[in-house]
Amino acid sequence: MSMTAIKAERRRPPLEGRNTVTIEVDGRSMQAFAGESVAAALLASGHQVFRRTEKGNAARSLFCGMGVCFECLVRIDGEPNVRACMTSVREGMVIETGAASDD
Repeated sequence: MSMTAIKAERRRPPLEGRNTVTIEVDGRSMQAFAGESVAAALLASGHQVFRRTEKGNAARSLFCGMGVCFECLVRIDGEPNVRACMTSVREGMVIETGAASDD
């Protein structure tokens, strides 16, 4: 199998053909594409700040996008400090952005 065929086989379907799920972000219901990361859903909906630091209240958001930097931490379904870039959205998920948490 050629590299072109392998790459084509790994591609995701076009966005128009993808199913959507309903998630809740900071108390507001929104649609996201099934299987996309929480970070992608947040950015697509206009959320630029995912959390703020305890010292200095500095804004944090998606940085590396591959789970290394821990800048995109959010609370998901009550669980604090979940990496938004490494977590896929699912139906009914409740996401809270905001302050850093030591929980």
